[in-house]
Amino acid sequence: MPDINAAGFPILSLVTFLPLLGVVILGLLRGEEKDISQNARWVALWTTLLTFVLSLVVWTNFDPSVSGFQFKESSDWLPAYGVGYRMGVDGISALFVLLATALTPLCILASWDSIRMRVREYMMAFLILETMMVGMFCATDFLLFYMFFEGVLIPMYIIIGVWGGPRRVYASMKFFLYTFAGSVLMLLALLAMWHRAGTTDIAVLLHTRFPPEMQTWLFLAFLASFAVKVPMWPVHTWLPDAHVEAPTAGSVILAGVLLKMGAYGFLRFSVPMLPQAATMFQPLMFSLGVVAVIYTSLVALAQQDMKKLIAYSSVAHMGVVVIGIFTFNQQGIDGALFQMLSHGIVSAALFLCVGVVYDRIHTREIARYGGLADRMPAYALVFMLFTMASIGLPGTAGFVGEFLVLVGAFRVNFWLALLGSAGMVLGAAYMLYLYRRIIFGRITRDDLKAILDLSPREMAVFAPLVVLTLWMGIYPGSFTGFFDASTGALVQGHEQAMRAVQAVHYAAVIRP
Repeated sequence: MPDINAAGFPILSLVTFLPLLGVVILGLLRGEEKDISQNARWVALWTTLLTFVLSLVVWTNFDPSVSGFQFKESSDWLPAYGVGYRMGVDGISALFVLLATALTPLCILASWDSIRMRVREYMMAFLILETMMVGMFCATDFLLFYMFFEGVLIPMYIIIGVWGGPRRVYASMKFFLYTFAGSVLMLLALLAMWHRAGTTDIAVLLHTRFPPEMQTWLFLAFLASFAVKVPMWPVHTWLPDAHVEAPTAGSVILAGVLLKMGAYGFLRFSVPMLPQAATMFQPLMFSLGVVAVIYTSLVALAQQDMKKLIAYSSVAHMGVVVIGIFTFNQQGIDGALFQMLSHGIVSAALFLCVGVVYDRIHTREIARYGGLADRMPAYALVFMLFTMASIGLPGTAGFVGEFLVLVGAFRVNFWLALLGSAGMVLGAAYMLYLYRRIIFGRITRDDLKAILDLSPREMAVFAPLVVLTLWMGIYPGSFTGFFDASTGALVQGHEQAMRAVQAVHYAAVIRP
């Protein structure tokens, strides 16, 4: 039987699997196609809102002073093999559960009018996707984590392949093959770790010492999987295609949550479980992060498609996250986590901004727009806020994470911090270029002269994202304080492991 946790009931299982109840209800809907579609929208919306409310129970009952897993649930699954159903969250994962459950109902609202074909199936795919995302962040068993990690691919593949743009089949296949191929190596690493430790319990694996040569191969296997998900240069090429072809809500979840899965994997597995290998490959990770920041920012400057520009900016921002993770200090890792959360909100909002004008004009070409401030003042104001947040303007969510990462990088190497900061300068260049071309100037096209400003439904979608963007920028301590204990334990554990290795080496040198 599951362990009853501090909330009084298995809250994490409820948050994870409640969307599947919505899937069952959607499957039972009968009637005219028009009625089924409308009912499907409401069922999906209420299901995701209830899931979000339950996730707030996790947030309000979470003790940020504790570094270990909380709300733990466990039951035997394959006891002879050390495999079980184990759930729990710590300061590193709890806020990502909240991020996933908060963005999903906004995606349902954003798709309210734009999705008119196979609406029921679309809503079912999103509810299944939510279960997989939440389950991945809650899983404390490696095999269970792997199942959720891979399970995310299926609904996202369907969302892009069925409701995407003209090249949707190519984009969905590329997305699936890239991400699945890397994950096969992670499965082999999982088997090797299980063979060594005799269990797939993450809490046990965190305290298992793997031999240095084994750590090297395990780190490379994890890198192959997590680097594609981040995505890191040079395995990032699937992302622009996936974003361009995905429907707006698909891009929101892809940028807001799915890109965080790779960085979360580094924080959960690569750094704490493989400290020697992580230290050995630190220069490589810094190099890949810096290349991603500079190269993809330059590529973003050359884009003519709004979605592609924002997609390349996501690669650059996630490059900053990778740099922060591998600084192995409190500031860098805190900054990486904060940047992941802020990027999840800001990039999701930017893709929603693109979706607003795409729904009206049905093109994403930057040159096709101009002068929208005259006809859409509310839209221009909202777009400006998220543009400034993406640049990293103080007072918005984007500033704090980048600042902390640069502080952490400066403690490691001055040139690393200098090159990492280049992303902020280049980010200002391509985001202001995008904003100027779309919002300012004169309207010269007839269809733009008749374009309508934000509707009440669209304002309802943007309102929570605006609040969160300002909240994170003005009061960042409410977020960093939430995960400080967990990141502090991670840093301390890495330092202790490296001191133990140095002690062994020193003893071997002085031994007669």
